[in-house]
Amino acid sequence: MTTQMFHLASRPLAQPQAERLADLLEAAIAPEAAATGTLEADEARNLWIAEAWYADEPDVTTLAPLLAEAGLAPSDITVAALADIDWVRRSLEGLAPVSAGRFFLHGAHDRHRRPAGGIAIEVDAGMAFGTGHHGSTRGCLEALERLLRLQKPRRVLDVGCGSGVLAIAAARALRVPVIASDIDRQAVRVAAGNARRNGVAPLVRTVTAVGLAAPLIRRHAPYGLIFANILARPLMALAPAIAAATARHGHVVLAGLTREQERQVLAAYRARGLVTTFRIRQDHWSTLVLTRP
Repeated sequence: MTTQMFHLASRPLAQPQAERLADLLEAAIAPEAAATGTLEADEARNLWIAEAWYADEPDVTTLAPLLAEAGLAPSDITVAALADIDWVRRSLEGLAPVSAGRFFLHGAHDRHRRPAGGIAIEVDAGMAFGTGHHGSTRGCLEALERLLRLQKPRRVLDVGCGSGVLAIAAARALRVPVIASDIDRQAVRVAAGNARRNGVAPLVRTVTAVGLAAPLIRRHAPYGLIFANILARPLMALAPAIAAATARHGHVVLAGLTREQERQVLAAYRARGLVTTFRIRQDHWSTLVLTRP
């Protein structure tokens, strides 16, 4: 499928700042990036450009708060329309596979690189968030790897499923029912397609929902494992609903937050009776694993 795309590029930045901006652009709900990355601009001075691709032209003024988090201003970026080419698929084809514990995430172009052991998951992100390259997604997969050694939950919920990576990983590893929800209908369609592609469609049920409000989600509560890989503010807002939907001795995996946001998010969940089990940090991103005693 070809479509008009828009390309956002920063001025040349120090590598850590460029990577920080790319991560922020990828995690942003609005405007939602189809793909992000960094490009080396000056090898001698180690300068890099942060890039992002959008289906709709992003309003630079609405990006000002996000840019400020990376120490930048709207004048530090440019946005240009691209030719009518399938830029999303082209950018995804350039992504290398991701290994996280027993999980091996890859695109269709890397099927030949599947390892003999472990669990290979083929992901077509399409226009949905979640190729597995983001630090928060990798942190969730590593958390799942560790939780598999502790107990086997009877039901799993993936809130803000994106392309369905976490729901598929849980279904493949545990062979239990998983509900994958997202506020974005396109993400739900992509997640359902990825579940079929990975042979777990009978186990993964997808639903478009705001938070945990869908009847399907309420009907199957409580859950032994809940993933919520979104952003810090929505995580705090959902603390009452997620805590209420967590089974006794169940686990909650929270991601999409930075190290600086850990304290605020933890406070919201501790107030609801959950306790910290462990945390995983990928670069400046944090994954928190909590338990209902």
